[in-house]
Amino acid sequence: MAKNTPDTLSAATRLVTAGRRAEWTGTPAEPGAVVNPPVWRASTHLYPDSAALKAGKANEDGHFYYGRRGAPTQWALADALTTLEPGAAGTMLYPSGVAAVAGALLSVLRPGDTLLMTDNAYEPSRLMGRGLLKDFGIETRWFDPMDPAAFAAAIDGRCKAVLLESPGSLTLEVQDVPALAAAARAKGLAVVLDNTWAGPLGFPALERGADISVMSLTKHVGGHSDLMLGSASAGAAYYAKLRRTAQALGQVISPDDAALALRGLRSMGVRLRQETANALALAEWFAGRPEVARVLCPMLPGSPGHAIWQRDFTGGCGLFSVVFKGKDGSARDAFIDALGLFGIGFSWGGFESLVTPIDPAKLRSATGWPLPGMDAADLFGVRLSIGLEGLDDLKADLAGGLAAWNAA
Repeated sequence: MAKNTPDTLSAATRLVTAGRRAEWTGTPAEPGAVVNPPVWRASTHLYPDSAALKAGKANEDGHFYYGRRGAPTQWALADALTTLEPGAAGTMLYPSGVAAVAGALLSVLRPGDTLLMTDNAYEPSRLMGRGLLKDFGIETRWFDPMDPAAFAAAIDGRCKAVLLESPGSLTLEVQDVPALAAAARAKGLAVVLDNTWAGPLGFPALERGADISVMSLTKHVGGHSDLMLGSASAGAAYYAKLRRTAQALGQVISPDDAALALRGLRSMGVRLRQETANALALAEWFAGRPEVARVLCPMLPGSPGHAIWQRDFTGGCGLFSVVFKGKDGSARDAFIDALGLFGIGFSWGGFESLVTPIDPAKLRSATGWPLPGMDAADLFGVRLSIGLEGLDDLKADLAGGLAAWNAA
């Protein structure tokens, strides 16, 4: 197997081959002897003699130095993720998706700077703007994700970075990332994108204008709800900043988690296709139900930013939201509690289906809820993460949930 995966290979082939360098899957005498990089558990890396210690090691993956800089298991995962992100020079790994967002923002912001954050951002990212970043003397201002002109007008001399999230993880608006990124770059802002929903298979973030592409590997890459990891990929200049900041903060991931993520990565493409197909079928089904005010699914016509999704995305995933009409929060609770195939939990992107209530109003700063075009009484929604169960089984389960909603 070649040391470097050619750029001409398809995404499906890169998912299978990336990160499997011969020196990481064997010994000097038998390079490439096994399929998967073994799990290297080590805090201490040893030098053969004093001369080697004095000579030191380059600060890049592939050189044993100390456990905090990783070993072949972590290097293989970072290499694979870099291979999947067109335009990336490298990828840093973090113990969670939130840690990846923090690592990316702290690499491009300094005290006195201002961060512009999309108003549909993931709640922990919003809390970071109000807490950690504020404590460091960094101001956060929020903007309407669907108004590029207002975003451009909001940029002033203190703004140094923008955090985008497209689609947003609760209300699923698809932003015009190329337009927002162009406006930001024209004023010298670093563009950080939380690209967890589609990932590089569905949205090549750096090619679309982002400087740093962040993912929660906990979701689709892990795929089995048994690990927590995050990543940030970037071109050469921003990758150097990411690496410097991550090492200063002592960020490191477990080799066991890296091995699980590598395992999940290999099947991510086929899982995403099935989850996406299930989700789109269920979104279309919900759109025809009388109990439903709005289906927020980027792949569905009428969902905010659907035309942008058609223009810029090459894939989707199983995450979407449904807003009900005509009843209240107790009816929503009845819907959720009646479901048998949907776990109640905050994550998504695993093989199993999940449901959580959503209440976006309390998470908005620059925009309102409900969204434009929705009735003011249509406040009660749920977010669904569609897994790999049989489509008919999921539909029957959701129909039972709607029966409970109607009976409430």
